[in-house]
Amino acid sequence: MAIKKFNPITPGLRQKVQVDYSELTTSKPEKSLTVGKSKSGGRNHDGKMTMRQIGGGNKQKYRIIDFKRDKEGIPAKVVSIEYDPNRTSFIALLVYADGEKRYIIAPDKIKVGDAIMSGKDATPDTGNALYFSSIPLGADIHAIEMSPGKGAALARSAGTYATMVGREGKYAIVKLPSGEVRRVLLTCKAVIGRASNPDHGLEVMGKAGKTRWLGKRSRVRGVAMNPVDHPMGGGEGRASGGHPRSRTGIMAKGQKTRSVKKASSRLIISKRK
Repeated sequence: MAIKKFNPITPGLRQKVQVDYSELTTSKPEKSLTVGKSKSGGRNHDGKMTMRQIGGGNKQKYRIIDFKRDKEGIPAKVVSIEYDPNRTSFIALLVYADGEKRYIIAPDKIKVGDAIMSGKDATPDTGNALYFSSIPLGADIHAIEMSPGKGAALARSAGTYATMVGREGKYAIVKLPSGEVRRVLLTCKAVIGRASNPDHGLEVMGKAGKTRWLGKRSRVRGVAMNPVDHPMGGGEGRASGGHPRSRTGIMAKGQKTRSVKKASSRLIISKRK
């Protein structure tokens, strides 16, 4: 998919870079697979702001996505490729041979009319969901389960993919988008191919208003605050603010935040860079 630049006829369009949505085939979601979605504006049940930089935005509906791909052995046909405001990758509407409709995360380069299947009988073609015991070595995969039957948890965002590196006993060895190499049970599933919308990272909003449409409010830098408001605030003139840290004092720029006692650490072969 290509990206689109705009003639600078307004200040907001001068810097704007947007994904060309020509790949999408419809602008209306499947009504039976959508539910209402409310916004909190960052407030709790008392109306007190507990999360900053949240508020406003266009009204959205949540699309119910089939992350488990547990309808096995029944072929499905891709009916449409759609935009989803809840995620960066696109979604695909499938209609199964028995008439049931489901949304999945659209794999890259998938087209309307393509046939898709999941389970042990599926071939290792783009969009098919296979168990790790059946995925060929070196294949690009996305929408990876971490626990059997729990549903996809890894490599779901736009353009991401992991690589099937090998097998070791009851585990598959997978290289994740972060660079981490870890073991995943062979009874877990993954989808062949890469996630759609790989050019998402090249987008430039162009103006502050577009981030407000997404429900994000502006963020004030810590070094621009007073000492009472932020650990990096204060100082004469444009002081750099000392060691980079969050408003609550958690160190940024390299401090390890993962628990050393985490049970899944035994499954990690090499950590992310």
